[in-house]
Amino acid sequence: MEIQELKALIKESVREVIREERLNLCQALIPYVSDEEQQEIEAEFGSPDDDEDDEWIDMTEWVKNGNPIS
Repeated sequence: MEIQELKALIKESVREVIREERLNLCQALIPYVSDEEQQEIEAEFGSPDDDEDDEWIDMTEWVKNGNPIS
């Protein structure tokens, strides 16, 4: 195995580990919401399923192209 192949393999392995650990961190930071609390939230603010599609603007492409959010 050549040095470049070994470097590429190590680099990809490190990326995978970082990706997994970032996902674990995100999951750890999401607060737990009980069913009762979720019902209270939906009673006060409504359910996302109740929203009309025309109330939302998909800005995914706009942000991907480097435009600022605020």
